[in-house]
Amino acid sequence: MSTLTPVSSFDDLRSLVRQLPQPDTAAAEACRRHEAELTKPAGALGRLEELTCWLSAWQGRHPPRLDRVLILVFVGWHEIAKHKVSAYPAEVTDQMVLNFQAGGAAINQLARLAGAELQVIPVGQGRPAHDFTRRPAMSEAGCVRALNIGLSAVPEDIDLLAIGEMGIANTTAAAAIAAGLYGEPATAWTGPGTGLDTSGVAHKAEVIQGALDRHRAALKDPLEVLRYVGGRELAAMLGAILAARLRRVPVILDGFTSTVPAAVLQALDPASIEHCRSGHCSAEPGHRRLLDRIGQRPLLELGMRLGEASGAAVALQLVRAAVACHNGMATFESAGVSRKR
Repeated sequence: MSTLTPVSSFDDLRSLVRQLPQPDTAAAEACRRHEAELTKPAGALGRLEELTCWLSAWQGRHPPRLDRVLILVFVGWHEIAKHKVSAYPAEVTDQMVLNFQAGGAAINQLARLAGAELQVIPVGQGRPAHDFTRRPAMSEAGCVRALNIGLSAVPEDIDLLAIGEMGIANTTAAAAIAAGLYGEPATAWTGPGTGLDTSGVAHKAEVIQGALDRHRAALKDPLEVLRYVGGRELAAMLGAILAARLRRVPVILDGFTSTVPAAVLQALDPASIEHCRSGHCSAEPGHRRLLDRIGQRPLLELGMRLGEASGAAVALQLVRAAVACHNGMATFESAGVSRKR
């Protein structure tokens, strides 16, 4: 497997973003032509038809394939958790890493069902992102290290990537990034996360707003927003999304927290996440708002709010359904079926 050259600075990353490959329009057109020949009325499979053409465009081939599908779950730790912004204690992050490794989490079951390989990647275990009410969550060097973990995590020989996360208090970091990115108050983006009540959400928003106010002068650049109020797993997810684009691998995003790094990348280049699709819209209130901002329409809406790439894994089965129909159906000619009058 060829490796992507690590970045050494934010300027290096911005340079990579200026070199993004484009979709293969010939492969996409071949997909559309074949779709028109299948034994069904035009458009009868709805969004499944769009999915196959999206896959072909980014895989650079027709027919599209899903022989190797990878789910990456990035795990991060956050000092901001000490402000009681989560319904669960910070030690749950370590405990869940063990649960993932033992095969006991929801994503273990869903990955197996979706026929996907699962990799759980701890990012900065023992080195949590700093309490961003007092100082930046990461130095530029620390943020770049996390970005490189994501850049190096995506193989070149996969057909589809799903991205998710886990980390107590990371919806706090995600909400802070979204508010900083769009210059809006914390209350517009703060939700219950793992299950806070109304007063807990209000406290969480207050903590985030205090950090935004403290760092306001620095929140003019998307990457600075990420490092000031983000976390290592969020930076790693941005790296993985970018790596997938550079390798022409289509991506399914999970919930609110895993969509935030995509929004940061889009803020650097509006066309940079065209290879991504949203697997679902979670119950976290900021997720729908964010999907609207980045122009993504979710494949599913099931009221899920677990994270772990769980919603993306369920959506993978829709993508498999799309490919099965496109690649397996007979054409009007081969089946001897009359066309529409």
